[in-house]
Amino acid sequence: MTEHLPARLGLSQQFDCSYLPDRQEQLLVILDPSCYCPDKFEQLLALGFRRSGDQIYRPHCPICNACNSVRVLAQQFTPSKSQKRKLNKANKVFTVSYSEYERAEYYPLYCKYITQRHQDGSMFPPDQSQYESFLFCQWLPVTFIELRDGDKLVAVAVTDCMTNALSAIYTFFDPDYEQYSIGSIMIMEQIKFAKQQAKQQASKQQAKSKQAASTKQAKSKQTASKKQANKKQKTNK
Repeated sequence: MTEHLPARLGLSQQFDCSYLPDRQEQLLVILDPSCYCPDKFEQLLALGFRRSGDQIYRPHCPICNACNSVRVLAQQFTPSKSQKRKLNKANKVFTVSYSEYERAEYYPLYCKYITQRHQDGSMFPPDQSQYESFLFCQWLPVTFIELRDGDKLVAVAVTDCMTNALSAIYTFFDPDYEQYSIGSIMIMEQIKFAKQQAKQQASKQQAKSKQAASTKQAKSKQTASKKQANKKQKTNK
């Protein structure tokens, strides 16, 4: 299972990409019923698969490979200085709680988030049935990580829980609080939750284009360091 794909797979039709403009998206879908359980799904996460509702899939686009499942080794994760500043700022305002059940206040927050932040996306306008079929799952336990300002619900991170890993499915939040970098805060709360639960990994899908700048910057720093080292060697000689 960890070395090859399941035998029964399906390929979706192409449709407009949810991440990148002017791109077409296509999905590889798991059709084998035996894969639809937490243990098998955890193995499929290592192969880049995710879930939407009850369906397991991964991107399989004909001319693009920009989307990656990013895996974080939770027990080894240390926040950067910038991330620590965001956490310290958030900790002065918010409290974090966990729920294994959906609450009635989730859907109004989801509607506000989609309406104000994603009017140009495929999930607009928000719809109750689409919300339920996208986020919830019948064969896998889901944890809802909540961020609150007093009694007010500010954000929800929908999180799948397996034996050794978590999977970040979707986060929605109140756009009135966007100055707190809520998306980043909730990812770090998921990593914190993984540590608390003694999980080894946290997984999230994102487009490569969002990683490219940081990767390029890291390579530039490495190149600059090598040049400085070479200059020092020549000077010493």
